[in-house]
Amino acid sequence: MLSPTETSSPPGPGAPPRWDLGDLYAGPDDPAIAADIARTEDAAKAFATRWKGRLATASAGDLAQALDMYESIEETMGRLGSYAQLAFAAQTTDPASQRFAQNTRETLTGLAAHLLFFTLELNRIEDAPMAALTADPALAKWRPYLRDLRVFRPYQLSDEVEQVLMEKSVTGRAAWNRLFDETMAALTVTLDGAEKPLGEAFNQLADADRTKRAAAAGEISRVLGENNRLLTMITNVLAKDKAIGDTLRGYARPCSSRNRANMVEDEVVDALVAAVDADYPRLSHRYYSMKARWLGLDRLEHWDRNAPLPGASDRRISWADATIIVRKAYRDFDPRLGELVGRFMDNPWIDAAPVPGKSSGAFAHPVVPSAHPYVLMNYHGRTRDVMTLAHELGHGAHQLLAAKQGYLQSATPLTLAETASVFGEMLTFQSLLKAETDPAARRFMLAAKVEDMLNTVARQIAFYQFETKLHDERRGGELPAERIGALWREVQAHSLGPAFHFTPDYDLYWSYVPHFVHSPFYVYAYAFGDCLVNALYGVYQDGLPGFADTYLAMLEAGGTLRHRELLAPFGLDAGDPAFWRRGLDVIAGLIDELAAADSEAERA
Repeated sequence: MLSPTETSSPPGPGAPPRWDLGDLYAGPDDPAIAADIARTEDAAKAFATRWKGRLATASAGDLAQALDMYESIEETMGRLGSYAQLAFAAQTTDPASQRFAQNTRETLTGLAAHLLFFTLELNRIEDAPMAALTADPALAKWRPYLRDLRVFRPYQLSDEVEQVLMEKSVTGRAAWNRLFDETMAALTVTLDGAEKPLGEAFNQLADADRTKRAAAAGEISRVLGENNRLLTMITNVLAKDKAIGDTLRGYARPCSSRNRANMVEDEVVDALVAAVDADYPRLSHRYYSMKARWLGLDRLEHWDRNAPLPGASDRRISWADATIIVRKAYRDFDPRLGELVGRFMDNPWIDAAPVPGKSSGAFAHPVVPSAHPYVLMNYHGRTRDVMTLAHELGHGAHQLLAAKQGYLQSATPLTLAETASVFGEMLTFQSLLKAETDPAARRFMLAAKVEDMLNTVARQIAFYQFETKLHDERRGGELPAERIGALWREVQAHSLGPAFHFTPDYDLYWSYVPHFVHSPFYVYAYAFGDCLVNALYGVYQDGLPGFADTYLAMLEAGGTLRHRELLAPFGLDAGDPAFWRRGLDVIAGLIDELAAADSEAERA
């Protein structure tokens, strides 16, 4: 196994970089790993000896001391887990990397068993005594953490059951997640006579040549079809596993546990979903009907969804140019934000080279406050990749700013975690649009932005609706692949509209989406974030005094404030149905602008 601080083929000058995880550990055999594990085990056992069974009578000062100790232990475990996760993401198909990641997960689960009592005992303290404790200045720092912990109090099980569920997780849900990841990372397609990673086929779905798009789609369908039995089994098992857990804990709906974790009310999410669903006709249906006409097609096939428009430039953007574009967009908004994203580009904190065996997709991992985040993506040189870089660096900047809140309170709920990333995308897009003077090029840029926003809002809400249908039906028994495919096609047809014709092989495409496996009902957070940022960007354009300072303060808050508290300084409220309409109006306005440009071109 290569050290994750090394690469099998170092990138050449100007090539997308590989990261260096040396700021965490020198390699899987670094003696510091074993030393940290031993030290953490001693600390966890000593913590349990000192505090187990004593929290109900502890003073506010005692609890503050216990929370400080607990956070310190958890952060060391977070460093270990982050290193294993990042090393695995960079070399997903490597057997040694797989074993290291699994062994680390098992070790951390064993260590966590010593600490499990702590949050359970805290939640067994009745509301009145807890209110008196949190009113004490000694616990002021920890009020947000305790507030969020108490959200799960009604769904907490006995200590014994919680212990079993945690210890069994490594051979339960986590094992199925690992099977999915390793399976998908190993899948290959044949394109132009050469064997390539599955991700290359998805990249080719954006090719200007329709025959290449169709060929890529055919290969994706072939490979997913060959693995459909396994992927269907993974989905059924994990959906049943979730249903068992939800029933034990008393969650009324499959999405409720996710909403609780996101610190957002069910009715707020319902309002978002209802608003997007009602707007499918004026958003995705309208846009894709226009796109079909631009492509000269009566109807679009599923492999035409991300096709570039006729005449659009297929110019590749070098990695060096991409970093200049993104850095400038952030710096022009606020130099402090530009400096933060610049750290990632000036240090080996990004893994952007598209290499075999590497995890697909993109993410920014916060790691721990005492270190720094890392970003993974697969850079192919398209404008969309530049936007992905801007997106992930927004996450990274957010994570750096929130680190001041400490390990236990820096993480932001998913509903707000997309704020900085989507805002960064918008800054980058507006920067590029402002610099472009050619009307045709501007039209192509607007269309690309609309498609990205539809993928973020309409597509992700459709994903959420698919998950809802799947989990609801799974409670009645195991679902055959054909039924899952039918649910998928039904939702896709509803969300994308009559401009599309869906061939039967598209029924397989639900099976590659990792969010369905790793984080059920995660996907609506993208739409939440996009609509939120659209509304936020409108406030910025309206010239709210001190916007940048207020925006950075919002990011620095991490997980200490809820969405209503964070948005109030901007005059926004996600609980107001008009809030979602305002965000969706931004997308509709861009489509209106495209339609107007189209009409003007026809008249000319």
